[in-house]
Amino acid sequence: MDKVMRLSSEKGVVIFTKSSCCLSYAVQVLFQDLGVNPKIHEIDKDPECREMEKAIMRLGCSKPVPAVFIGGKLVGSTNEVMSMHLSSSLVPLVKPYLC
Repeated sequence: MDKVMRLSSEKGVVIFTKSSCCLSYAVQVLFQDLGVNPKIHEIDKDPECREMEKAIMRLGCSKPVPAVFIGGKLVGSTNEVMSMHLSSSLVPLVKPYLC
């Protein structure tokens, strides 16, 4: 869990993904369209992938990827991020991190 917490604080917006996950890609594109350049961690390329997945789930994410952190805090996975976007509550959160 320490590794996930450390990595999640590297930048204002951090997304844990898997290289083959289409939902991860959709979330990345959403943030880029909003003008945010998130830090992407493809956990399937990390030797500690399984431990990182478990840590993300223990933090409360419904699925291990994509897992979105804003300001070092877990926002959630695709459903939570898209719901926030549709309710106009995502942009104010990412405003400090616009490019």
